[in-house]
Amino acid sequence: MNTQTLWIIVIGSILATFVWRFLGAVVVRKIPAQGDLFEWVTCVSYAMVAGLVFRMIILPQSDLATLSIGIRVSAVVIAFAAYFLFKRNLLAGVVAGGVSLSLMASSSVGIISF
Repeated sequence: MNTQTLWIIVIGSILATFVWRFLGAVVVRKIPAQGDLFEWVTCVSYAMVAGLVFRMIILPQSDLATLSIGIRVSAVVIAFAAYFLFKRNLLAGVVAGGVSLSLMASSSVGIISF
């Protein structure tokens, strides 16, 4: 595959992504933010994220599977603690969880190893 073909694929992917984002932004303007539909979509979104996090903890794939469940659960607990400690700051929770997981994974002992 040559460079020109790769650029066509990348640009096509970008355009496809932005077309759907644009259409979503146009459609969402017509939906009331306090309405039942918006509340339902929000609940489904939270449920999907919770399901994915649970799956990453219990049934991890790839390199995450090499870490013990204790390390994975500890990182999630630290992320939740930072989230609530910093007044429900999502960035603080994500950074704390990522940094703690990285530190525990890089150390030979880890905090908890089951």
